[in-house]
Amino acid sequence: MSTEVSSNAHGEPVKSAGVKPSAPEKMSRESVTIIATLLVATFVVILNETIMNVALQRLMVDLRVDAPTVQWLSTGFMLTMAVVIPTTGFILQSLSTRAVFMLAMGLFAGGTALAAAAPGFELLLLARIIQAGGTAIMLPLLMTTILTLVPVARRGAVMGNVSIAISVAPAMGPTVSGLILEHFTWRFMFVFVLPVALAAFAIGAKYLTNVGETEKAKLDLLSVALTIPAFGGVVYGLSQIGGGAGGQGGPNTMAIVALVIGIACLAVFVFRQLRLQKGEAPLLDLRAFNFRMFTVSVLLMVVAMMALFGGVILLPLYLQEIRGLHSLETGLALLPGGLAMGLLGPVIGRIFDKVGPLPLTVSGSVLMVLALWQFSMLDAGTPVWWIIILHVGLSFGLALLFTPAFTTGLNPLPPHLYSHGSAIMSTTQQVAGAAGTALLVSIFAVVSAASGLVAGMSAAFLTATVIALAAVVLSAMMRKTQGTAPAH
Repeated sequence: MSTEVSSNAHGEPVKSAGVKPSAPEKMSRESVTIIATLLVATFVVILNETIMNVALQRLMVDLRVDAPTVQWLSTGFMLTMAVVIPTTGFILQSLSTRAVFMLAMGLFAGGTALAAAAPGFELLLLARIIQAGGTAIMLPLLMTTILTLVPVARRGAVMGNVSIAISVAPAMGPTVSGLILEHFTWRFMFVFVLPVALAAFAIGAKYLTNVGETEKAKLDLLSVALTIPAFGGVVYGLSQIGGGAGGQGGPNTMAIVALVIGIACLAVFVFRQLRLQKGEAPLLDLRAFNFRMFTVSVLLMVVAMMALFGGVILLPLYLQEIRGLHSLETGLALLPGGLAMGLLGPVIGRIFDKVGPLPLTVSGSVLMVLALWQFSMLDAGTPVWWIIILHVGLSFGLALLFTPAFTTGLNPLPPHLYSHGSAIMSTTQQVAGAAGTALLVSIFAVVSAASGLVAGMSAAFLTATVIALAAVVLSAMMRKTQGTAPAH
């Protein structure tokens, strides 16, 4: 086993086990096959996240359930993601790449098959929870594999391809489900995804080889137990405060209690991880925050995700409630922005490899602020074509942020922190998305009740603009990082 000397956040030398001293700049065909397989699988599981949103109305009628009940198909999925993702650092270290992939796609494909055949709401909810378990593992697995296999000089370009999965897939979800629901029953949303999931599973089973080395890490059961009230409580509390404010006379008391319990348990969880770092292996290794660029990048991702999720929730509300568009028309109006964000990802990744993060993140954050500010000025007569242009502008700004933030944040980490850094980034994205949605939807609901829908939309987008200003400050702090060379 060879070692490589890199430097830590404080400039001190650190030996990284299992890494060869020099890595070629070209990736092997095997590495390309592994990453391509994981990218396709990740795209499919993330597409599934947003495919349900348009179908909730249909499901209420077909399954004979009310709105708060049917909402659990989305809430339950999000809660499972929030609880499982913090454990992925341990899972990725303990199991081989192949085993983790088979576990993730096995859960996802099994959940999808159960959802397609579910006779009632209870089994459909169980199917969504099983799907979420697989989805939660895929993105950290993809990012950790890229860090392990891809030469430092090419990481930006490859990470740019990840943005196709994390931005085009959610953007296509409502459009795809709108098209399916126009001609078929809701079950076909799962029937449509299942063959692709099974094909990815079969390709992975045949071609996927193990990447890196597994470690015998001890599982801290108290940490695992704490993830449920900590991350689950925070995400549930935030999502229900936002969702329950609309005309119900204020925030939900149960949501506030869940949020308080969640924050308290999260503090205990963090204290537990810091204590475990001194001796035994923590469930989520927070030493990644010792690297300054990782911390700055995570904060930048939090702000960007709050803006992205806020936009994803608020724009459909505006187009449907104020402009009277149908769900399929709404999905088609938002599709160009999602496609632009994903298709620009690889190009931005290649530019990042040449110029570093600073020019890209500063341009992206300024563009994000300008687009959100323009959204705050929408009224009942704003042309739909202008809204589409603004959404493409917002998507372009976010594309300029995502790839540099991912790559700059994860590059300086030593190999033993790859899986933990990926898990931390994925967890904070979930929490930031829930927080952004809760805050902006609550503001929209409160102001709409007093002054009308247009005033509510304007207030919510103005709040998003103020939050986005923090991204401009964080973007200016971004610097090019020297990554550790990958194993081969």
